[in-house]
Amino acid sequence: MEEHRVEASPRVLSRIGGVLYLIIIVFGAFGEMFVRGKLIVWGDPTATAAKILASESLWRFSVAAELFYLLCAVALAAIFYVLLRPVSRDLALLAVFFNLVSIAIEATGRLHLISALTVLRGAERLTAFEPNQVHALAYLSLQSHGRGFSISLLFFGCVCLVLGYLIFRSGYLPKLLGVLMQIAGLGYLMDGFALILSPAFHAMIFPASLLPAFVAESSFCLWLLVKGVNVEKWKLRASAQPTRSAAAIVQG
Repeated sequence: MEEHRVEASPRVLSRIGGVLYLIIIVFGAFGEMFVRGKLIVWGDPTATAAKILASESLWRFSVAAELFYLLCAVALAAIFYVLLRPVSRDLALLAVFFNLVSIAIEATGRLHLISALTVLRGAERLTAFEPNQVHALAYLSLQSHGRGFSISLLFFGCVCLVLGYLIFRSGYLPKLLGVLMQIAGLGYLMDGFALILSPAFHAMIFPASLLPAFVAESSFCLWLLVKGVNVEKWKLRASAQPTRSAAAIVQG
C-alpha cells in the first residue's frame, strides 16, 4: 500500500509558529503584568486576598489563558523542531526536550494559582485557621508559583541557547536573531539562578535581566509572522543534510 506524506510548507509553519508565539507573549504578559501585577500585593497577604476575591473571574480567566498558551507552546516546540532540524536533528530534538520540561514545570506551577483561590474561597471550611492564617496559606501558594516559574525559565533559557545557535547556523534565518536568542537564554539563566542563589542580587537586576529576552522573543515572533524562513535555502539545507548530527555541525 502506497504511503502518502502530507507536510506543511516551511512558510506556512513559520506563519503558524509566529501566531502561536504571539499568543504566548500576549497571554503571558496579560497574566503576569495586568492580573498578578495588579492583584498581588507583595508583603501583604490580607490585601492580596481581598483583591483576588474581588476579581475572581479575572483571576480564573488569566489562569485559563495561561494554560491555553502552554498548549500553544507544545505545538510551537514541534514547529521549531521541523524548521530547525535541517541544521541539526540532534540539537533541534534537545531543544524540544528542554522545552517540554519547561512547559511541564510551568503548568504545574499554575496549580498554585488555582490552589490560592481554592484556599481563599474555602476559608469558611478551614475552621482550624484564623482568617489571617488562611490569607498566609494562599500567599505561600502564590510565592511557590513564582519560584516554580523561575525554575521553568532556567530550562527555557537552555531552549533559547540551543535555538539561537541553530538559527545562527541555519542560513535561512537572520544570524542576528540567533545572537539575540542566545543573549535571551543567558538572561533567563542569570535571572533564575540569581533568584535561587541570591534573592537580594535578583531584586537588583530584575526586571532588567529579562529585557533582552523580551526583545529577542518579540523580534523572532515578528520575523516568523512577517518574513518567515527563506524557503529555498531551507529546502536546500533539508535535502542536502537531512540527518546532520550535533557532532557534525560542531565540527563543521
